[in-house]
Amino acid sequence: MAGQNADAVRGSSPQDTGQDTGQDPGQETVQDLAGRLRPGFTLGVAAAAFQIEGSLTSGGRGPSGWDAFAEKPGNIVNGHSPAVACDHYNRASEDIALMRDLGIDSYRFSLSWPRIQPDGRGAINTQGLDFYDRLVDQLLAAGISPMATLYHWDTPLPLERSGGWMNRATAQHFAEYAAAAGKRLGDRVAQWVTLNEPVSVTLNGYALGVHAPGRDLLFKALPSVHHQLLAHGLAVQALRAAGVTGGIGVTNLHSPVRPASRTFVDRLLAKVFDLVLNRVYADPILLGRYPKPPAAARPWFRYLAKASDDDLRLISQPLDFYGVNYYYPVKVAAGQGPATSPAGTAETMTRVPFHLAAFPEYDTTGFGWPVAPEHLGILLRELKDRYGPALPPLYITENGASFPEPEHVTGPLADARRIDYLAHHLHQAMVSTSPGGIAHDVELLGYYVWTLLDNFEWAAGYSQRFGLVHVDFDTLQRTPKKSFYWLQALSRARTARA
Repeated sequence: MAGQNADAVRGSSPQDTGQDTGQDPGQETVQDLAGRLRPGFTLGVAAAAFQIEGSLTSGGRGPSGWDAFAEKPGNIVNGHSPAVACDHYNRASEDIALMRDLGIDSYRFSLSWPRIQPDGRGAINTQGLDFYDRLVDQLLAAGISPMATLYHWDTPLPLERSGGWMNRATAQHFAEYAAAAGKRLGDRVAQWVTLNEPVSVTLNGYALGVHAPGRDLLFKALPSVHHQLLAHGLAVQALRAAGVTGGIGVTNLHSPVRPASRTFVDRLLAKVFDLVLNRVYADPILLGRYPKPPAAARPWFRYLAKASDDDLRLISQPLDFYGVNYYYPVKVAAGQGPATSPAGTAETMTRVPFHLAAFPEYDTTGFGWPVAPEHLGILLRELKDRYGPALPPLYITENGASFPEPEHVTGPLADARRIDYLAHHLHQAMVSTSPGGIAHDVELLGYYVWTLLDNFEWAAGYSQRFGLVHVDFDTLQRTPKKSFYWLQALSRARTARA
């Protein structure tokens, strides 16, 4: 991720980003922030099928790799089950009513591959497509623009058992699924996202084993990178062949990567992690080539060096937009150290010569992630510096935070820390891309909050709450939090200015 390399980012802090942010965002009113939103700027919320839908065996849905992973004792915090989640499959109308009341422009949701194609190949389940067909129509009736993500990690289990993303054939199967979705929904979906965070699938699922499918291959997981990117390219072709009317893009998690010190080893390892986290995904998509690793790290990346020109041309087709999921910056230090993220606790991390170090100057979220909104501006600058005119218009397709919150509430939860988090990050997004800002030449089209509802947060189960709406997982009662009403007020203030 980032045009400047890790050396250029080193030493950055809230005071030295070189950006005049004007008024302290902590003192900025909703009306002030609304005034920063450019005409046509999209405000939205994002969600993922596996995390909210439940009904894992209803309507012809087949099992996914995540179903199997969640069933294994010890994989999910407190043994929580995704079987019901938020029951969105049966309560979609209720959730769309919440979004309409919230006043957002767009809803980014994912299609469940095993709900649409239970075996991951062959027959299409029309009941699954019917569900999303109704969802899209209800969104449009509510004045909400649909952004559909084809893949948010729920690989059909038969494909996972055949190697999943380590198997090149999975990319071709994905294209067949994309074609079916595009043919059915392509006349009404405004934006299509092929993949969500392929980096998380590779790192957490295939390299470290803390997510499905639970493999701990470290750098031997790199084939899963290439096969996901092939799937992206094939899906772009399939959607266009299906005649979809909406824009097509991809989204990935991106973080500025900094070395923990100025030593040669820390700087080298930060460059390596920047490749693993950011560049091996964005470079092929945007530049048509994999990045060259430092000489000392080339053996780790040898698989990607074998990529054919034909594959790279397929991967690097022009896109209408590029999605960025931003949560926190990353600091890399040589040797072993205390874990600062859930992935960092993986036993597999003891087999690599570095660790992710803490940012003691920042507050942290419930996940232990540093709250560093100014690094969003740094990230956007780095992306533009690295990719220049090849960088499409951007959406921030996810940004949000979990904080410790009660399981049961009797009224709107006063989640002031979430309001502060969102206000600072949205302020940073707007100021950094405005004239005179650190990323003034980046075309930023919109911002999506993660997420609407408290949900099944993957391996963390229901222990991490990111939602604008509190969900009681015993009763499934939805209760908007104060952050919901903050975003509602922002949307209304923006509308009043129009």
